[in-house]
Amino acid sequence: MRETTTAPPLAWSRAFPATPAQAREARRFLAAILDGHATTDDAVLCLSELATNATVHSQSRSPGGHFTVRAELQGDRLRVEVQDEGGPWIWPRRDGELHGRGLLIVGQLSRTWGRTGDSATGWTVWFEMDTP
Repeated sequence: MRETTTAPPLAWSRAFPATPAQAREARRFLAAILDGHATTDDAVLCLSELATNATVHSQSRSPGGHFTVRAELQGDRLRVEVQDEGGPWIWPRRDGELHGRGLLIVGQLSRTWGRTGDSATGWTVWFEMDTP
């Protein structure tokens, strides 16, 4: 009988001050991790949407606030999480508004996405992508 072993995931985490300029730094952080992988552009765009949401819509935008990016590669799966400092949840918009469609973009580009947490302790919004 052949035994199958699974390598432990590769994981990275970094906190960023919740400012628009730091959303750019978060994109650079993930791009460096993925280092030109086939899914890099889509993953960086999805992260950009989540980081922007954290800096614009959550309590992270308060003075001294931050958001944390976690990325994990395991086998052919990438999982990226953005944790903020809470606040009311804003659902994606489907009407003609120019704003509020970031999560719709994440939903289109990722295999799956979701959120955990609450408005008091903070939200973690995540997405997963296949990395063939």
